Amino acid sequence: MATAGNGAAVPPSDRRSRIIVGVDGSEPSIAALRVARALAEPLSAPVEAWACWDVPAGYGVYLAVGIEGFKYAAHQVLEQALADAFEEVPAFVHPRLVRGRPGPALIDASRNASLLVVGRRGHGNFVPGSVSSACVSHAHCPVLVVHAPDTGAGDDAAQPQPAVVP
Repeated sequence: MATAGNGAAVPPSDRRSRIIVGVDGSEPSIAALRVARALAEPLSAPVEAWACWDVPAGYGVYLAVGIEGFKYAAHQVLEQALADAFEEVPAFVHPRLVRGRPGPALIDASRNASLLVVGRRGHGNFVPGSVSSACVSHAHCPVLVVHAPDTGAGDDAAQPQPAVVP
């Protein structure tokens, strides 16, 4: 039996039927949630909204004080992103807090997903962000990179705007 990104067993029938979205609270990640919903609904596919968190470099000081604040902050970002993306979170959208760096965690999770959706946070029009670049380069499933909607785009935010799909 395969394992999910967190080591949990994934039944064979569920291995490739889910859409995973990387969420960091940015406008592109909120747009990615909306796009994932639009794609998942007609396919009856579950969506997992992943917010990754980890202890920053120099963790020794943080371990002495406690790391729960980092997890709590990620939880708050995830809850706010879901609230910003949807009036009411659909029943098929499942929030997940995952400890680890976003790139490696999402790449690992892509082994058991049908699609990985990430927001584009790069600089300028041609330079993707580090997480989206890593996912496009190393994911084990197709990757959809969603740009933040232009100001005043209205309902266009729910339309897929792929940058790269391998």
